[in-house]
Amino acid sequence: MRTPRLLTAAALAAAAAALTTAPASAGGGGSGGLEVYPANTIPGATVTVHTTACGAGKGAAGDASAVGAGAFTLAPGTHPKGAVGTFEVPASAQPGTYEIVAKCSGDGQVTGDLMVALASSREQVPPRGHVKTGVGGALGTDPVKTAAGVAALAVAAAGGTWLLHRRARGEGI
Repeated sequence: MRTPRLLTAAALAAAAAALTTAPASAGGGGSGGLEVYPANTIPGATVTVHTTACGAGKGAAGDASAVGAGAFTLAPGTHPKGAVGTFEVPASAQPGTYEIVAKCSGDGQVTGDLMVALASSREQVPPRGHVKTGVGGALGTDPVKTAAGVAALAVAAAGGTWLLHRRARGEGI
């Protein structure tokens, strides 16, 4: 009984260690992936990309043609050992997830994902008007319909009570 518990504990520990040591590179050579900010955007927005995979003082050639933005340049920036570039998502971009690629000056490339939505999640629009959620809003405010509904419920309750009393007295139904 003790051996299966030890094997289970060892397997769980190995799985936890494997999950915590994720690869540092997102799709390419080097030591870092391509960071896309904001990762979720709308058509017409400006997107910034950053990578440390190319090394200190080196640039990269960016490719956002998947989303329709074309090529852009990543230049060594203020980030240590990193290159930074920007591009604009075209107004005609369709919703979906797009792969953005950066090819380092030396060799290797890194990728990152950009998700385009029709509306920004930051621009929440409050609902307007009444919410039709069933009987409460379906009948409306007509007093005749409301009185008819109440009368129907009262007749049903009275009829059910009358039938239950007849059954309890043994008169049959």
